[in-house]
Amino acid sequence: MNNIKVFHYDAFSPYPNKGNPAGVVLEADHLSESEMQSIAHKVGFNETVFVVSSDVADLRLKYFTPGHEINLCGHATMASLFALKTKGILGEASSVKIETNVGVLPIQFSMDNNNHLLIKMKQDQPKYIEFNGDRARLAHAIGLTLDEIEEDLPIVYGCTGAWTLLVPIKRIDSFNKMKPINSLFPDILTQLPKASVHPFSLQTLDPHALMHARHFSSPYSGTVEDPVTGTASGVMGAYYLKYIDPHMDSIQFDVEQGQEIGRDGKVNVEVYRLDSDRIDVFISGTAVFVGEVDLWK
Repeated sequence: MNNIKVFHYDAFSPYPNKGNPAGVVLEADHLSESEMQSIAHKVGFNETVFVVSSDVADLRLKYFTPGHEINLCGHATMASLFALKTKGILGEASSVKIETNVGVLPIQFSMDNNNHLLIKMKQDQPKYIEFNGDRARLAHAIGLTLDEIEEDLPIVYGCTGAWTLLVPIKRIDSFNKMKPINSLFPDILTQLPKASVHPFSLQTLDPHALMHARHFSSPYSGTVEDPVTGTASGVMGAYYLKYIDPHMDSIQFDVEQGQEIGRDGKVNVEVYRLDSDRIDVFISGTAVFVGEVDLWK
């Protein structure tokens, strides 16, 4: 039997047991996709990422929830690149390119004002589909009433690598009340039944943040809630330029997430309008090593 070492990192926070936990498996070329899926299921984090070789980039990342493979994951990208950089595997490189299921994406490394390693990743071009489902049923499925959903902003499916339903919420005090019934999601999200649900608000706890959010997993993922979500934070930035202030050409801000479940984290988001059809999306964050898990296959 072969030993598989899974490194546990928490992303989007410099503090252990905050932010979003991810499993990281380095040098995973010898693993089949079914073995990767089995490992992700055993680890049980929202995502486990496997670092493999690439013919078109510096490395390739494959991401698995406990239930299935996904195309892109922000926090697992942060965790794996933090591991590779701090372990010296990437040497003095200030940037690398990663191959993912949505294409080759650039990564940049820098240090923030607190001397934490900062990782900046580009995401896929944002895509949107307007939600045409039952708003009252949707509110019930996340433990709210219809009047707590903002009427002046649209509910849309958004994607910069993974589809999620963006649900604008009027007041931040609604977030403590939320109790997702994930099993109801597929029958409500009829256009994209495997999408997650991402309620957000422009009211925040931290005055330096612009948006507050929670993220409820698709029941097909095998998890309930994602503490701090990179891809959804990125698509929220593009949502801001498209629906909240369409006259802006760029914006940079922090998203806060995880406070309701004791996993406080921050994602820095940058978005730039290139033309009427294209918006570039970047997210930045740090990570921290927590521990190791030994599995056998």
